[in-house]
Amino acid sequence: MSANTLAKCNLMTTLLSSLPVTTTYSTEIHALVEGKQSTDVSVGIAKRILAEVMMFRRVPTGATVCHAGCEQCAFTPLQKILKAIKQNAPVTFILPAFPGKSPNPEKVLGHLPDLAERLSLGFLGALGQRIKGFYKPGIEIILCSDGRVFSDVVGIEESDITDYQTEINHLLQELCLSNITVFNLDHFYKGLHFVQMRDELMKTYGQSLDFLKQKVRNGANPFATPEEKEANRMYSGITRFLFEDATHAGQIKSRSAVQKEARSKAYEVIRRSNAWSALLAEHFPDAVRLSIHPQTCGAKKLGIRLIGNESWMTPWHGVAVEGEEGYTLLKRSEAEALGATLVYSSNGRPSHYKLTREA
Repeated sequence: MSANTLAKCNLMTTLLSSLPVTTTYSTEIHALVEGKQSTDVSVGIAKRILAEVMMFRRVPTGATVCHAGCEQCAFTPLQKILKAIKQNAPVTFILPAFPGKSPNPEKVLGHLPDLAERLSLGFLGALGQRIKGFYKPGIEIILCSDGRVFSDVVGIEESDITDYQTEINHLLQELCLSNITVFNLDHFYKGLHFVQMRDELMKTYGQSLDFLKQKVRNGANPFATPEEKEANRMYSGITRFLFEDATHAGQIKSRSAVQKEARSKAYEVIRRSNAWSALLAEHFPDAVRLSIHPQTCGAKKLGIRLIGNESWMTPWHGVAVEGEEGYTLLKRSEAEALGATLVYSSNGRPSHYKLTREA
């Protein structure tokens, strides 16, 4: 590493560690570290690491946020965090995310990462720097990019997925985020065609469509298990996203036809996503599992936001909009409806929108 690059990375590290934490949750979340004066220092550090992550939990709309020291939520991740700490090793988190930009031009600026992804990666990097401040080995975040898993179902070109993943890696280098790496199907099924990769994934880890449909139906029942409720919630959310992605100027299908197609495709997206999760669990058995999807109390995964206070929008389904109080994520059409001005980056590519205050 050259002296200039090293100096740049040191500056970036300082900036990330000094970024303010903006959250709607009370700092009482740090009640998780109660008992840190215990003789077992490792347990105190593990609880503090988990507390940092849980500050940015994403929970289902309308769900009750459990108390800060909830043992049901903390038990599984704490065991894995503690195992790493006892080995004086970085704590590994895996996050299926950054699949590729939505194919809907009314939601995004194009097929390449822009300021929305840059802000999100910076947010995750800042989280890592804060943890490194009290646990020297820090954390490792593996972005398990799942765009290749279901690109053919959601309508994203394979070449766009490749370009997107290449740019994400460039951004990680530019931002000096050495503790964040990317893992995808290309890494696991080397030398295979994209279709073969997906076939192998489903052959080894896929569940039947009938099994999934029954699980989703059961999830609508008041007496459904948490896992069934999550399946139903995920089906509804993915159906909505698929419908939105396919509903834009230029498409000629009726809304009812698009809706019917979205429902059918949602099942396949979930089947693929579940298969990907099973592969990751086998490949990274000691990693703490994060999710961009809201998670209920006691779930096997921890839902996490990607930009400060955003409640649901992801960088690949929207654009960054700069306002007086900082950045938020919106659909491109929403930003333009607000009269926001499009801002270009130094390389001439569309970057984000800026809301200008009227005189």
